[in-house]
Amino acid sequence: MERNDVVEATVRALRVAETSLQPWVLELIEQAAQKETDPIARFHLFCMLENVRISKAKGLPLCQDTGLPIFCLEVGRELRLDFDLRAAVAEGVRKATKEIPLRPNVVDPLTRDNTEDNTGYGIPDVIFYNKPGCELHITAFPKGAGSENMSLVGMLNPADEPFDFILEAVAERGANSCPPLFLGIGIGGSFDMVARMAKRALLNMPGNSDFELELMKKINSLGIGPMGLGGDTTVLGVKIEKASCHTASLPVALNFQCWANRSATEVLK
Repeated sequence: MERNDVVEATVRALRVAETSLQPWVLELIEQAAQKETDPIARFHLFCMLENVRISKAKGLPLCQDTGLPIFCLEVGRELRLDFDLRAAVAEGVRKATKEIPLRPNVVDPLTRDNTEDNTGYGIPDVIFYNKPGCELHITAFPKGAGSENMSLVGMLNPADEPFDFILEAVAERGANSCPPLFLGIGIGGSFDMVARMAKRALLNMPGNSDFELELMKKINSLGIGPMGLGGDTTVLGVKIEKASCHTASLPVALNFQCWANRSATEVLK
């Protein structure tokens, strides 16, 4: 495996992620559109599906916010590489920014100076995992600011009910997240661990546990609806990841994701 292989695979993964949605995401939107009883909400859901169709046909980004570049790299334990994987992915992001093209979203957090190429200090965010074998899986997961800005971590009292915290957060923030939403939820661990679990939950969608289904039912009963204008469909998917935590703490994190739950994976051998 050569460095340029990783660069080009990064570009391909970003191109697919930015211009199309995974079949399971489209299926959930289609199902919601068929079941939705509010005519305005149903109209918006069908507009989303038309948006995806046009974007894929023309090879254009689904949304003007092409997101913050986030990647999950599953690295085979038998791989022997003589180059920096993170640097190769960053080069792919710079190339994709020009070729797709992508909106330059990345700025210095204090000066707000734009880097113009979607890379910078610690960006792209690359999450590494080990896996058996000698393959490299590169998953692009561009994250728009509208939904990311609504995300939060709560350090709850152990006596608190985490579902109450989640429902209150969605009721307050959901309409500003371009719903219908996908919610990645972390429960337990530590302050920083719970946030990463929430992000990983989004990457590992879908979820179907009894807790997740019950939480979806309660969130949809809020009536926020597509684009926050009312309706039956506020959330399309919920995934919960949990970890053991200190006896005196109860961390809970919500990572909001808009309806355009974008991701794509390239596999290198």
